[in-house]
Amino acid sequence: MRLAVSLAMGALLVGLAGGLPASRAHSSPPQAPDSVAAELVLPGLVSTPFDELNAAFTPDGRELYWSINSVQGPAGVGVIVMARQGKDGRWSRPELASFSGRFSDYDPFVAPDGKHLFFISNRPKGADTWDADDFDIYAVERQGDHWGAPARLEGPVNSPAPEYYPSVAANGNLYFSSTRPGSKGLDIFRSRFVDGHYQEPENLGEAVNGTAPTAEIDNYGAPDESFIVFAAFRRGGIGSQDLYVSFNQHGTWTPSRILPKGINSTAREYTPIGSPDGKYLYFTSMRGFTDDSLPRRLTLKEWRDSIQSIRNGNGNVYRVPLSAVLALRAAP
Repeated sequence: MRLAVSLAMGALLVGLAGGLPASRAHSSPPQAPDSVAAELVLPGLVSTPFDELNAAFTPDGRELYWSINSVQGPAGVGVIVMARQGKDGRWSRPELASFSGRFSDYDPFVAPDGKHLFFISNRPKGADTWDADDFDIYAVERQGDHWGAPARLEGPVNSPAPEYYPSVAANGNLYFSSTRPGSKGLDIFRSRFVDGHYQEPENLGEAVNGTAPTAEIDNYGAPDESFIVFAAFRRGGIGSQDLYVSFNQHGTWTPSRILPKGINSTAREYTPIGSPDGKYLYFTSMRGFTDDSLPRRLTLKEWRDSIQSIRNGNGNVYRVPLSAVLALRAAP
């Protein structure tokens, strides 16, 4: 989630090949690696010089939703965009999602059944006065080949405090982060889905959220709820914000572990999400050409070219094999 989009999409390339391989992750994770090579996702289509985040696929892998962020204005504006993959494997030109484009919308997540898409928005709630900082969770329902009108989740999920980054398990349980009462600043919660209704959210506890008043956010809960990957600002990390994992062992969350270098960098990593086939972990990183010491003095043209390049320090989407994350389950 980024609180703070450029609609100039004309420079984006069309028809780049890519998508989701059909094979699934190995059932027996290999030894935990010390470092993992992260792959930039669809450069020129998803990853561009603009500030992109999120990567939510429909279950068939043929539609991809992500966010583009802008820092223009006092609060910034974010929109959700999408692209479709044709039978030839080529991706269409990105377009605004039908439910986005006026207010700040981020964090799309397609439910495992493919019938609902969840996201956050700061759009006005009825006749209430608009609050640019108050994000709530909304959902749209699939109606044929398009999405219906956005509906704010009712019941105990949304609160007077902001809610961020929804993630839905196969059984309907909803994971999200919030500054609501019961959190130590910004914590991850779960609302169980029982008989068609969301229950009172429960804090995932210190194993996930830690003991200090830090920010735990941008969580991806596995469809079977066997693990959760999330972003956190914590001392002793690799960068300003890093990705961590906690495993569910018989209903108890294990103490969170930081993911390896290559996934995490000296920059900011956030918005983790698994691919529908269970093979990849997608995430956003703000790594750029100035993360490390420059090997030599750059010319002004080189500076300008770098600032206008994909690796200019704005958010881009990367992916790594999910097996690199699952290997931490058995690592000492």
